[in-house]
Amino acid sequence: MIRKGIFMPPESETLRDIGALLRNARLAHAMTQEEVAALAGISRPRYRDIETGTAAARATTLINVARALGLEMLLVPQAMVPAVQALLQPQADDDMPAFVSQPDDADHG
Repeated sequence: MIRKGIFMPPESETLRDIGALLRNARLAHAMTQEEVAALAGISRPRYRDIETGTAAARATTLINVARALGLEMLLVPQAMVPAVQALLQPQADDDMPAFVSQPDDADHG
């Protein structure tokens, strides 16, 4: 899906991506689904559905799950997503800027 010139993955793909991130964090902490669910205040089947991407979750539930895994959720304005992604990527040359702003089309003419 494309919205305002920005590619938006289908909801199911987004849910799977979130679930994969949660699963990787859970495994990195050597935790079971039941442990995460208990810390987040939800049932294990509910957590399993979130982790496998078969069910959406409310923002408050995702915040609780993230915190149970030692993570924090942030809301980032869409315009800042490229900058945030660039900051998260390892840089081959530390002297290079983390990101470069894209010039407006009016600057090309």
